[in-house]
Amino acid sequence: MEIERFRSYLLLMARMKIDRKLCGKLDASDIVQQTLLEAHQARQSFRGGDTSAEAAWLRQILARNLANAVRDLTRGKRDVRKERALQRDLDASASHLEGWLAAEQSSPSQKMERQERAVQLAEALSQLPATQRDALLLRHFQGLPLAEIARQMDCTVAAVTGLLHRGLKGLRKSLSELCEL
Repeated sequence: MEIERFRSYLLLMARMKIDRKLCGKLDASDIVQQTLLEAHQARQSFRGGDTSAEAAWLRQILARNLANAVRDLTRGKRDVRKERALQRDLDASASHLEGWLAAEQSSPSQKMERQERAVQLAEALSQLPATQRDALLLRHFQGLPLAEIARQMDCTVAAVTGLLHRGLKGLRKSLSELCEL
């Protein structure tokens, strides 16, 4: 089991779920590193047999680590319902990521292929500049309108449009390079 190949995928999932208000206090890279460390230590307990099961197992560990980190930052305000909601949100984000790649497919080999492409997409997104990546995530994964993205990123709608255009162009280039490997 080679879990390192999921680093970009997990980083994307973490970035999508960390509230912008906590970004200064909570680093997605640290959470992902902790997740990979725990997965490595517990690799003997993994019972799945394919990429999809492995990704789901890693998302569970990531959700627990994110919940623990947020709880530590907001100690005294713990709500177990939020931890369960975080796991559901991560699973939904993963489904949304896979759905962005292809329509619903049912065979196990197609599901595994879709999961592999989700990992490749996360890798390609990780290679983009942060502002382009954030704009793409807000627009295509969270479905926000341009005006809201501009507000959240503290820039103009025209700037967001440019970020999206350059981000998609860079994403296509990175994906084509990854597919050639």
